[in-house]
Amino acid sequence: MTTIRKPAVAGAFYPASPHALAQEIEEYLALVPERAEATAPKALIVPHAGYVYSGPVAAYAYKRLAPLQGQVSRVVLLGPSHRIPLRGIAACSADRFETPLGSLAVDVGAVATALELPQVRIVDDAHIAEHSLEVQLPFIQEVLGDVQLVPFAVGDASPAETGELIELLWGGPETVIIVSSDLSHYHDYKTASALDRRTSERIVDLEYDKIGYGDACGRVPVTGLLWAAKRRGLSCSILDLRNSGDTAGPRDEVVGYGAYAFTA
Repeated sequence: MTTIRKPAVAGAFYPASPHALAQEIEEYLALVPERAEATAPKALIVPHAGYVYSGPVAAYAYKRLAPLQGQVSRVVLLGPSHRIPLRGIAACSADRFETPLGSLAVDVGAVATALELPQVRIVDDAHIAEHSLEVQLPFIQEVLGDVQLVPFAVGDASPAETGELIELLWGGPETVIIVSSDLSHYHDYKTASALDRRTSERIVDLEYDKIGYGDACGRVPVTGLLWAAKRRGLSCSILDLRNSGDTAGPRDEVVGYGAYAFTA
């Protein structure tokens, strides 16, 4: 029997209407300047707030994936566990993840491989209401089509523990790794801008040991990706760096958003 993880934040973080959702994503993507890129990204860091806030920044990352439709068949997706305290990394027993645009099949073979690591286990409760993974799915569907998904909610884990999972599922050009994370939270605009610039410099330099818990809500999967990227010889570039004060919110308490690409 097929088990489906139903959307939890459709109608809140993004439109519940398939037409409105697809149109909104297309509008965000259309605002990203066209650029010729010689090297396709192996991994991305993408923000995960409500689309009105972080969607314009997320589009900079997903625009880089659009030319890879038909080549990429699997997305390894990691995001922080916001809803429940969690030691280690939570896989999900669902066979499919559903959005208003349809559903994506889970690569159950890859999940089984991941479960061989001691830091990975099935924790369905970590996925039921988790938005950090869900908000990425409609963008993935729009730019890559019907790909397989390998989703993980990440709790308390070391960079090496998370990085080991990423390396295990690294694959070839058929696999893209996406880490879902916002940056600083609830500082004034000037303070947040300075903090996020500093964090971005550390991300670009792959300094996984210098990213603090206040720097990014997805600090744990971010540092795991930086750990793996350093071992694999990847380089990182900033695609966009803004905050909610730039997109759709006031400037007294903002949330930071960055989009980053990792290439060989």
